[in-house]
Amino acid sequence: MDIEQLMPHVEALVFASERPLTQIEMTEVLGLALETPVETERIAACLEAIREKYDADYYPFQLKEIGGGFQFLTKKAFHKTVLQLNGDKHIKKLSTAAMETLSIIAYKQPITKSEIEYIRGVSADYSIQKLLEKELIVIAGRNENMVGKPLIYNTSKNFMDYLGINSPSQLPQMKDITDVQIVMPTNAEEAIPEDALVVVNEQGSLKQAS
Repeated sequence: MDIEQLMPHVEALVFASERPLTQIEMTEVLGLALETPVETERIAACLEAIREKYDADYYPFQLKEIGGGFQFLTKKAFHKTVLQLNGDKHIKKLSTAAMETLSIIAYKQPITKSEIEYIRGVSADYSIQKLLEKELIVIAGRNENMVGKPLIYNTSKNFMDYLGINSPSQLPQMKDITDVQIVMPTNAEEAIPEDALVVVNEQGSLKQAS
């Protein structure tokens, strides 16, 4: 079967799936459906052709590679329009604490609860539980090298789906989203008012001269 014949089958699979489909899944499903072996390279060629097709301006959606697979997603220009269909019920809102915890996990994963709490300075029990319930993070095992072998957390496939990325390595780099300048500690001598007359006593401490 040539690319032109195979392409509609690939397109139909992506369209019908409620989750991103991998090339391996497409290869297996199409091999069974068409009763003939299908090479992964041909699937890749079809996906590239479908991507180019829907990149045209007059289509409101496009083929995106997210979460390790491929899915049709509405283009950004139409997000607000589609949102009116279902309102806010499909938007998973997070508290500031949960967002902070999720950000730490995203950039520091794999990470334990104690490490998260060390960075935030407060307990992370509630935030971690909410993120697990919303399936934005997963328990990835235990840290065998730490006392007590605590659980370690990673972001989930759902997290990547929401952001439209394939792996945490595609997250924005910290240097690209922050503009934090390092403030060096002030030298003790520089902190002394210019109009103050200061002498050093025998113990090396500072005192104002009378």
